[in-house]
Amino acid sequence: MPSEKIPPCPLAKKCGGCDYQGMPYERQLLEKEKLVKKLLGSMGEVRPILGADTPYHYRNKVHAVFSRKRNGEIISGIYQEGTHRVVPVDACQIENEKADEIIVTIRRLLKSFRIRVYDEDTDFGLLRHVMVRTAAATGQIMVVLVVRTPIFPSKNNFVKALRAVHPEITTVVLNVNERRTSMVLGERNIPIYGKGYIEDVLCGCSFRISPTSFYQVNAAQTERLYKTAMTLARLNKRDRVVDAYCGIGTIGMVAAKTAREVIGVELNKEAVRDAAQNAVRNHMDNIRFVQGDAGMFLEGMADREEQVDVVFMDPPRSGSSEAFLKSLLILKPKKIVYISCNPETQARDLKTLKKDYRVEAIQPVDMFPFCGHVETIVLLQRETL
Repeated sequence: MPSEKIPPCPLAKKCGGCDYQGMPYERQLLEKEKLVKKLLGSMGEVRPILGADTPYHYRNKVHAVFSRKRNGEIISGIYQEGTHRVVPVDACQIENEKADEIIVTIRRLLKSFRIRVYDEDTDFGLLRHVMVRTAAATGQIMVVLVVRTPIFPSKNNFVKALRAVHPEITTVVLNVNERRTSMVLGERNIPIYGKGYIEDVLCGCSFRISPTSFYQVNAAQTERLYKTAMTLARLNKRDRVVDAYCGIGTIGMVAAKTAREVIGVELNKEAVRDAAQNAVRNHMDNIRFVQGDAGMFLEGMADREEQVDVVFMDPPRSGSSEAFLKSLLILKPKKIVYISCNPETQARDLKTLKKDYRVEAIQPVDMFPFCGHVETIVLLQRETL
C-alpha cells in the first residue's frame, strides 16, 4: 500500500473533481470505510476495505471538453464542478497519462486543420468533446471525436497527423451528437480508422469495448472486485445465474466459468451486441444476453416459475427501481450479490430486500482513489429456502 506523501494537484481548487486531494492514501481508505460502516454497518459486519496497489493514473476512460477563450485560444479540460466553465487540464493525477497526451495533441492539431470547437451558447462549431479509452491488458487505444455533424474536414489527414505522434492509437471514431444537450455522446458512431472498438482482458476473459459501452474505469481494482464477488457467491456447476444490468457482460462471463447457465439482461442495445460478441470471442456457450428492462425480465421469469440460484446486480448510482426489487422478491433467488458504486442508494434498496434476505457479507472496494466514491459488494442469502 503506497504511503509516500502525495504531491498536491495544482488544479485541485479549480477542478473540484477529487474530494480527497492532498490526503494520504491510507486516510482516504479509512474515510471510505467509515462511510460504508455508517450507511451499512447496522445490517452486518463491514470487512476492511480493499485498497489499490497504485492509486495514480488508473482511469482508462478520459473525457475532455473543448472551448475557446475570448482571445481565440483553444483550451481543453473538464467543467468546473457545478458550472459549465472549462478548467484547462493537460495532465491529471488519476487519468491515464497516454490519454492525456493524446488529448493535448488533438488540441494542437485543431488550428492547423481549421476545426472549430463547439460553442453551446450559439450551437455553432464542430468538435464538442474528445474521449480516449485505453485497454490495460492489450495496450489498445480508442479515440472518440464527439462532433456536431458527421462532416469532418480532411479526416484521413487528421488521423494520419494524430497517429504520426501517437502510433499506438488503434481506432478513431466519430461520435455524432447533433442535439443541444448536456449528454456527452450521441447515438451514431462512425469509425474513421480501425475497427471502431478496442479489446481488453479482465479475469481471463476478452471483452470488446465500443464508444458507448459501460466498462469499469479502473482495470486492476475491477479484477479485485469481480474475483471477490465470485468468492462470496460460491458458484458451482449446478447454479443458474442472472446478471442484471449486465452491460457488455463482464460479471456474467466471469460467473459463466463456474456456473451451469448465465443470463445477462441489459437495456442498452449496443452493450448487448458487444456482450453477445464477447461470449463468442471467449467460446462460452452457457451464457446468453437479453436486451430489455431487467425488472420486467425477472418478473417474466417469476411468472413462468423459473428457478434462479444467484442474481448479480450492479445498478447505476441511483440504485434499483422499486419495480426491479419487487421482481427480485417474487423470483426468490437463493443468493443476491449486490454490487454498488453508491452505498447510500444501496442501503435504501437493502431495506427492501431484507424482508426476505439476510446480509451475509459487506465488502467495500476502493475503485476510485482520490474521489469520494466507494464500491461495495453485499452478499444476501434467502432466509427461507
